[in-house]
Amino acid sequence: MTVGHGRNAVTGDTVANLLSAVGYEVDREYYFNNAGRQMRVLGDSVRLRYLELLGEKIDFPEEYYQGEYIKDIARKLFDEYGDKLKEESADGIFKERAEKEIFVEINQTLKRLDIVFDNYFNEHSLYEEGRIKNLLELFKQKNLSYEKDGAVWLKFSELGNEQDKVIVKSSGEPTYRLPDIAYHITKFERGYDLIVDLFGSDHNATYPDVMAALKALGYDTDKVKVLIHQFVTIMQGGEIVKMSTRKANYITLDELIDEVGADVVRYFFNMRSITSHLNFDIDLAKKQSDENPVFYLQYAHARISSILRMTKEEGLEMSTENLHLLETDEEQRLLKKLYQYPDEVTLSAENYEPHRICVYLEELAALFHKFYTVCRVIGSPKDLAEARIALIVATKTVLKNGLSLLGVSAPDRM
Repeated sequence: MTVGHGRNAVTGDTVANLLSAVGYEVDREYYFNNAGRQMRVLGDSVRLRYLELLGEKIDFPEEYYQGEYIKDIARKLFDEYGDKLKEESADGIFKERAEKEIFVEINQTLKRLDIVFDNYFNEHSLYEEGRIKNLLELFKQKNLSYEKDGAVWLKFSELGNEQDKVIVKSSGEPTYRLPDIAYHITKFERGYDLIVDLFGSDHNATYPDVMAALKALGYDTDKVKVLIHQFVTIMQGGEIVKMSTRKANYITLDELIDEVGADVVRYFFNMRSITSHLNFDIDLAKKQSDENPVFYLQYAHARISSILRMTKEEGLEMSTENLHLLETDEEQRLLKKLYQYPDEVTLSAENYEPHRICVYLEELAALFHKFYTVCRVIGSPKDLAEARIALIVATKTVLKNGLSLLGVSAPDRM
């Protein structure tokens, strides 16, 4: 998984957390692209690397997958089968083994970010179950498609979009739009009240076509919310780290987690609106200072935990009976910010905007640190001290709950 996949996964998981928090019953589903040309290229990439291990001189195509992981899969097949697979096609064991091993690795990476899916939907099943074939027949029956130049076209120009588009190429291979339409039909058939799609910005041109086709078939597309996230740029030493998936000169999501930790990865992916390009600054992410928002928030939580341990030793307890004693500007601002938390969660969920929680928590932490500088807990009169304990307990609770929505831990000690 690349860092681009990471933004998609973290954003989707956090949106699911937010929707759950406001009362939705949420299913998290992973749509696994295991059909079409890219899978054939994957299988053939492994096949050619396998043949290289047999000593054959191979002219490896530029557009094939260049990563070391391809060689690793080929090496495992060579160790297991020797030269017995020499005449096997790319679509057989080479593709199957590559898919299986890569899927295992994807799941392992996701678990490191505490992302677990309820459902896995394989694109290939749409072909196996005849859904693609049936959908093509349905378009034909409804006079929504036609053939031209050996390809099948959908009449998008009649559905409100600019021009007709190919849904089956002259080679017989479907374009992305066709299986995407078929997949969404399964979601409607499963009775979901709300369907949230998360795509990278490279899908900007295709999803309106999918929505238009679904609407033409009679489905309520108002139930579908499409979220488009912008790309991620990794920065280090003030420079962009260049990345290319196929050439494998990219930083994997695992490497990023190894470098800065899962908490930082999740927070940084969440802290900017998904409509904005994200510059992921590794140097900032590794800083143990107030400049790093993750450190800033976790330190606020740990500092409160430390204060509460000391107040316990002093025999002081939380009390809400004298909250009227919280009169300073610092106390009042903190109280008002805490009061806003439920509304922030609701707005973040309704607008599918996890970054709002990040902004809120950073503002809350800043107000707490200001409070801590000005207002003493230990050493104040008992009634005031216990009212202030109630205030910081509430702050600690909100910090922990907010970080939990983002999938970030809230340590008691740092």
